[in-house]
Amino acid sequence: MAHTSTALGDAVRAHRRTRGWTQEKLAEEAGLSVGVIRKIEQGGTARVETLHCIARAYEIPTSQLFAPGAPLPVEEDGTNRQLLAQLRRALMPPVGITDSLADPGPAEPLPDIRRRIEDALELYNADRYDSVARQLPSLLHAAEVAAVTADEDLRHEAALVRAHALLLAGKYLTQVRQYDMAYQALVDSIRAGRELDETLTATTGVVGLCWLLLRQDRFDEAERLAATTAERIEPRLSKAPVGHVAVWGELCLRIASAAVRNNRPDEAQEARRMAATAASAVGMEHADYRTHWARFGPVTTELKAVEDLSLAGDARGVLRRSDDGLLGRTAMKKVGRPSAINWNRHRLDVARAHVALGSTQDAMDELVRVRRTTSNWLQHQPMARYVMEDILRTRKRTLTREMREMAQHLNVHA
Repeated sequence: MAHTSTALGDAVRAHRRTRGWTQEKLAEEAGLSVGVIRKIEQGGTARVETLHCIARAYEIPTSQLFAPGAPLPVEEDGTNRQLLAQLRRALMPPVGITDSLADPGPAEPLPDIRRRIEDALELYNADRYDSVARQLPSLLHAAEVAAVTADEDLRHEAALVRAHALLLAGKYLTQVRQYDMAYQALVDSIRAGRELDETLTATTGVVGLCWLLLRQDRFDEAERLAATTAERIEPRLSKAPVGHVAVWGELCLRIASAAVRNNRPDEAQEARRMAATAASAVGMEHADYRTHWARFGPVTTELKAVEDLSLAGDARGVLRRSDDGLLGRTAMKKVGRPSAINWNRHRLDVARAHVALGSTQDAMDELVRVRRTTSNWLQHQPMARYVMEDILRTRKRTLTREMREMAQHLNVHA
């Protein structure tokens, strides 16, 4: 039977033949089934986690398995296009040969716009994405009008407010995987920060852009951008303001996340060490949207280290550290809790570890707990769908009603 040749399948096959390995040998070295290897080489797709296992067996960066190829055919997503029309208009307006706004309307006071940004961030952190989506178009418009019409003495502050509104838009749009719009918002915020000589604002945009690049599996670019920026802003830990140390620590986390996904363990380990040093200097979980991307501190740094264990397939290691040490209740009472997003992402790693060890009900319990607090967020997480798919595939007994409802919620078909 003839099979479709793909760039991915060709790359996996070429590396295997160069080493003189059979498909069975590659499967053994990568800790995968022969069926998975055969499917990939015959033109099938694969999760990035699967490619990471293959790259680790080959001892190459994961990105070397990515090769140019035509995108898979997809249907036009008319629903999303309609829902995001106003936001797209606010963020990406038509551009002509003049720079003037057409009838900008009255400008809102800057403190009111600041308050609106803070309110929208609270909604975002509370998993109320619909509310954020409704507020962003008018918020971006208000920030743009303020920046264009501000008097000389308020021009810098107005431009900074606009940059922070763009950062909020970039954060929301990356979370809901609208990457073209997210890129526009983040790049505009970085450029605004550079023009204003507001280094921390520009750096916060870089942290967000690295997150977007990671979401797109652009590991080399994410690591290089984060490392270059971290080197430029590296603080003197004994004297630098907390916000400066926190954003540098966030860059170190991005370096590590990119490196570990790209099968560069030494670079990842060194970046994790630097992030831990920054977290120790910060002391507590710290959040300030004006100086860094999200909550940062000792607990967040530990969560990301456990995420590395999950990516490496060390399920027992994940469970051993999932509720211990800095991730235990006692420690978090002292140093503070991480952001809800980071904590719930960690619980998905725990669920994945339970599935890997055959405990489908424990994995299901984790998904239910996450859904109870962040139902909307959960629907945007590929990891949640992967865990649910694994539960459906490995479950020996009849599915419970809870499992069927969760599969429907995540749009996973049994």
